[in-house]
Amino acid sequence: MKEQGRSASWLARQLCCDRTNIYKIYRRKSIDTDVLQKISDLLGYNFFELYKK
Repeated sequence: MKEQGRSASWLARQLCCDRTNIYKIYRRKSIDTDVLQKISDLLGYNFFELYKK
């Protein structure tokens, strides 16, 4: 997000949630795959590739 100049507020608007929910996502040990897919699509980065081996 930093590389793209995106903020937590921007992500919250895109996901139709409150900014505080974004900070909660950051602190979690895990993330729902649906949410991760949405974030991947929004940022144009496939986070699932990090888990392929």
